[in-house]
Amino acid sequence: MNQITVTGMVLHASPIGEYDRRVVILTKERGKISAFARGARRPHSALVGVTSPFTFGEFTVYEGRTSYTLVSASVSNYFSELRMDVEGAYYGFYFLDFAGYYAREYNDETLLLKLLYQTLRALTNPHLDNRLIRYIFELKAVAVNGEAPQVFECVRCGDRKRPALFCVSKGGLVCSECQRTAGDGVRLLASTLYAMQYIISSPIEKLYTFAVKEDVLDELGKIVRAYLDAYVEKRFKSLEILETIVR
Repeated sequence: MNQITVTGMVLHASPIGEYDRRVVILTKERGKISAFARGARRPHSALVGVTSPFTFGEFTVYEGRTSYTLVSASVSNYFSELRMDVEGAYYGFYFLDFAGYYAREYNDETLLLKLLYQTLRALTNPHLDNRLIRYIFELKAVAVNGEAPQVFECVRCGDRKRPALFCVSKGGLVCSECQRTAGDGVRLLASTLYAMQYIISSPIEKLYTFAVKEDVLDELGKIVRAYLDAYVEKRFKSLEILETIVR
């Protein structure tokens, strides 16, 4: 077995046997991996505090032929603020699940890991609206995965000047000349379209640096949810719980 050190975040942890845990870690170097943390449920184990969701840092693992074994961890951030905030925690659990859905083993998941980390940091900022954080994360996550809607030009003819509707079924904007086939098209507020363009095109470090008015936030939420319903097959239990909390 080879011992390696990876940078990542714990997405999920579950009990195995009497004292062990199985953890799923989103890593920069190996994508999404599963690792066994032996003895992690014993009260005095060094792995007790490093095998919980939201834990971010460097993880030393043995790489076996079919699985990984967690040896130790050097934690940079536990995101302990989220553990004391029920709403923030469930937003966080949903983001972990969403990232886990897209991540794959041996993929380069550097951008997805960075997005997840910056998003959890945003959740700890009391001046940011959690709903906006959610819509930014969702839209940027699909963009990182190569499934972003086309918000810069008509998906049919490439026109950038004519008035356009946003059509979920067509995957983005449809200009006035091509709208005969855009049955579900809606005209977006200019600020909503600009927000979507900014989210999709901006570096991750600059995502959580703006606010929007309530009407823009509502419209952004409707559009992003409709897009995800159409293009993301997974239905997340964590999102169902979150939506019962924030109603």
